[in-house]
Order: sequence, then structure tokens, then C-alpha cells
Amino acid sequence: MDVDKHAEELASTLGVDKTEVKADLENLLEYSVPIDEAKQSVRRKHDGGGDGSSPTPESVDIAEITTDHGNITVTARVLTVGTRTIRYQGDDITIREGQLADSTGTISYTAWRDFGFEPGDSLTIGNAGVREWEGDPELNLGDSTTVAMADEPVETDARIGGDRQLIDLDPGDRGRTIEVRVLEVDSKTISGRDGETPILEGVVGDETARLPFTDWDPRAAIEEGADLRIEDVYIREFRGVPSINLTEFSQVQPLADPVHVTDEAPRLSIAEAVDAGGMFDVELVGTVLDLRDGSGFIERCPDCGRVLQSGQCRSHGEVEGDDDLRTKAILDDGTATVTAILDRDLTAEIYGGGLDAAREAARDAMDREVVSEAIADELVGRAFRVRGSLSVDDYGANLDATTFDPADEDPASIASEVLADLRERTAAADGGVSSGSEADDGIDPNAADGYSEEEP
Repeated sequence: MDVDKHAEELASTLGVDKTEVKADLENLLEYSVPIDEAKQSVRRKHDGGGDGSSPTPESVDIAEITTDHGNITVTARVLTVGTRTIRYQGDDITIREGQLADSTGTISYTAWRDFGFEPGDSLTIGNAGVREWEGDPELNLGDSTTVAMADEPVETDARIGGDRQLIDLDPGDRGRTIEVRVLEVDSKTISGRDGETPILEGVVGDETARLPFTDWDPRAAIEEGADLRIEDVYIREFRGVPSINLTEFSQVQPLADPVHVTDEAPRLSIAEAVDAGGMFDVELVGTVLDLRDGSGFIERCPDCGRVLQSGQCRSHGEVEGDDDLRTKAILDDGTATVTAILDRDLTAEIYGGGLDAAREAARDAMDREVVSEAIADELVGRAFRVRGSLSVDDYGANLDATTFDPADEDPASIASEVLADLRERTAAADGGVSSGSEADDGIDPNAADGYSEEEP
């Protein structure tokens, strides 16, 4: 984007210094304000007005909207409305956000003031900006945007309202409502944008899945075992999995009837799980092909917990490490591979002893590698059923295991069954494409773990 060109045009029109105009534009663009709306803000600041300086916004179907559009007019149905507070140019601003739809598709929006619309309303939205958000176009409703009830109801096949089961939540969702049981909850204090901030973190579940949550405005009603209806949450992606976030605008109500929580994790092929982009609780079955470096009897930095390489920590240099046990097993089911990461307790079960046994073995052999070799002898070439949290990033796919047991089933047979079911559902969704189409291979794995986050 040529900011200089925009600044020069504005400065010439307004009769003010280009340097000042450019600084104003850059400040707004830093906060992801679309260029057209940023220019209008600068015009208003310098009494240049916005009328007559831009063409009348064209009316566009949602499916046609791209990030190349400037300001547009859209007639659409409101699907969801979420509310939260963000820090913008040093001030706390309450925004509304969610999704709109028409007969051609759906699009997310951010409204910088309360226009008063609710889910189900049919609206004509004029002079809405378009910006890119997480790779997709998003409507930006600002001071120059007009919102009016549409002459006729807008037809759409999209679901109106925010009620969702956990399995249906995706990063980027806003204004969602869930009914869940609180399975785990911990109170902690973090260093937030306003200093020391108390929050609640934990896990909730329903009959479809389990997901982590963060309550940024801790509520007494959120306690272990509570069955709750929680309205107006937003979903972020944190280390590859959806994470539920409650704000001061979220509404929490106790439920009279208990929420059934599944004891089982969904069992998928590795390729299908990796293609999902990450799951908090999933079960995979596969054969261990090998162990990755960094398995067995390892040392961690006492300050940050990172695994040491030749006594060196990436952040703290040469340190005296703390002993630990870990296994990074490459799991394959014929569709893809994933790295299953086993903590100290799971590794000790496989090895047949804890840290003391590992220290003794390494001392006797004068080599730490004897521990990983012993673990490899127990695992490589055998099939296992692994349950845990899957994260997928640019480096690959990792499953932080909570259980790791010998598989009673043949992993290749399980993968074939899962793929056959996937192909049938894909064919049905595509309107009859052959169920024999090839499934995509998965992604090769690497590293990441943990579920703590800071306030946005």
C-alpha cells in the first residue's frame, strides 16, 4: 500500500501538511483500520468532510466481496452479535462483532458503535468498509456507516443465532452460546494490559467434545461440576485448538438439568485430525515408527523449562539442568504421521522406572542415550491408542498425550474404516462425487505444548 500517495492526495485536497496527514494515516493503519475509513477520519479531523470525496458505495452480494473493495453497501441478515471491549489507540472501546449472511454466503463484521441490531434482523448497511481479517474479507462498520432495516426479509440458509455445541466451534467465532459442564477450573493471576489481572482457566465439556476456556471477568458461578448456559463468548485459536473466551459481557446462567459430557474422545485417522487444524481432545491409533531426538532421559532449564542441548538453554545459556523424562514418538496410521509427546509419568510407565532408574542406567552406561534406546525397544513397531490434545502449526503436528495404551485393533484397518466413512460424507456433501476419491495425506510433525494465554 502506497501511504505516501494517499497522504499526498489528502494533503493537497485538505490544504494541510503532508507529513501530518501521513502520520495520522499510519497511526490508523497500524490498528487495521481500512484505508478508505482511515482517509475519512483524517478528512474529518482537518474539517475536510467526507461528502463528495468518494463515489457512492456499490451494492454487493456477500459472495462477491473481496479485500479489493473499498466501501460498499450490503443487504444482509444478522446471524450473530457479540460484544467485547478492546484497547484502541490507548482507549477502551466496546465493539460489536459477529456474522452476516445473504443468499450467496456469510461474512464476519466488526461494528465500532452500537447500531442496535439483533440476530435475525434484515439490514441494509451502507458505506461499510472492507478489511482483511485472518485471511478473509470482513465488514468494518464505522462512524460513516449507515444501518437501516431492509425493505424485505433477507433469505439465507445460514443458521441464525449463536447456540452451538462444542464440536462446532471454530477460531474466529463471535457471539456464540454454549451449554456445558465445568470439568476443570483454576484461578490465577496474570500480567495483563492493566497490570495484575485475575482470571479463571479450565476445561468445559458437552456431549460432543471438551475445550479449554478463559474467563477474563471471573465469576463465582464457574466452579467445577457446574452445569451452565454461557451466552456471548468468542473463540480464539490457541496453539492449534479452539479456546473459549468469556468477557464482561458474557452471561452465565445455571442450568436446571445436567449436561451430559462424553467420556470418549472422537477417534479419527491422523490425516483427518491434522486436516482439522488441531483438536483439544482426540484419540488416534497408529504404529510407532521411531523416536525423535529429545526423547528419554533429558535435562530442562530450571528457569524456563526448555530442553537443554549440550547443557545450553536457548534463552538462558549454559545452566545446570533439571533431570526429566520425555518421549516423542512418531505415530503413523497409513494416512499421515504425528508426534505423540509423552510426559514424565507416561514415559516412566513405558520405561519401567522413574528418574532414579534412568539416572542409574545412564551412570552405569556413562551414556544418557541408553534410556531412549530402552524406550524405543518397547515402542517401535508396535501399535498404540493415544488420546490427547493435537496442535498443528508450520512445523507439523503434535499430540500431547494424556493416555497411551497398546492398541487392540490393527491401525491400518481402523484408518481404512475412518477414511471410508470420510469419503462417503465428502461425496454426499459434494453432491455425489465418487466415494473412492483419494484422501489427502497429512502433515509431517514437530513441536509445541501448553494452554495458557494472556489477555488480548
